[in-house]
Amino acid sequence: MTEAPVILLEKLHKYYGEGGARVHVLKGIDLAVRKGEFVAMLGASGSGKSTLLNILGCLDRPSEGRYLLDGRDVASIDDDELSEMRNQDIGFIFQSFNLISQLTVLENVAVPLLYAPEPLSRANDRCRQILDAVGLGHRLDHIPNQLSGGERQRVAIARALVNDPVMLLADEPTGNLDSKTSEEVLALMQELHAQGRTILLITHDENVARRAGRRVNIRDGLILEAAS
Repeated sequence: MTEAPVILLEKLHKYYGEGGARVHVLKGIDLAVRKGEFVAMLGASGSGKSTLLNILGCLDRPSEGRYLLDGRDVASIDDDELSEMRNQDIGFIFQSFNLISQLTVLENVAVPLLYAPEPLSRANDRCRQILDAVGLGHRLDHIPNQLSGGERQRVAIARALVNDPVMLLADEPTGNLDSKTSEEVLALMQELHAQGRTILLITHDENVARRAGRRVNIRDGLILEAAS
C-alpha cells in the first residue's frame, strides 16, 4: 500500500469577510507532500502563500476543502488537540528566529518540551544532542544576542527538531541572513532532508527555492505548477 502523504490539501479555499466585502484568498488548492520530500513554495507578496502557511501550520483553518496532516483531518480536531498537533507534529522555522531573548540556547531549544512527559534530564540530553548536530554544542549557555544571525537560525532549527516532528515548516528561513550565512543554513536544511526529514519551505526567492527537491508556484491563490 502506498504511504499516505504527510500533507494533503484537497480543493482548499480561504475567504475573509462577508457578502460584497468577501475576499477570496485561496481558490481551490490541491497539493500532496510525501514523507521525506523537500518542497519549496514560491510566491510573491499577495500570492496567498502567507495564508496557506497559516493553514499548513494549523494557525488557521480553511473555509472549504480538506487539509490532512499525517493522515488526520485538521477540520475534525478541537482547539486543544490542534495546539498539541502544532507542538508535536510541526517544527516551525521563522525568518525572525523567534527566540526568547532571556533564555539560553539550551533553554530555547527545550521550550517545545515543556509539556512533554519525559524527565527534564532526558529532555536536556536530547537538546544537547540536537545542538551538537547543528554545530552549536559549544554555545549551550549563550543567550541569543551573543550569537550571529546564522547561529540564531541554527538554534531555531534545533528547536524545530526537538519533538521529532512529522514535518519542518520554514517561512523565509534565510530572509534575515547574508548570502554566505544563507548558504550555510540551506546546506543544513539539505542535510536534514538527506536524513529523511519532510520539509516545506516558503520563499519568494528563486535561488532559495532551487535548493529544494520540488518547487510549487503559487500566484493569486492558485498553484500553477509543481516543478522538480
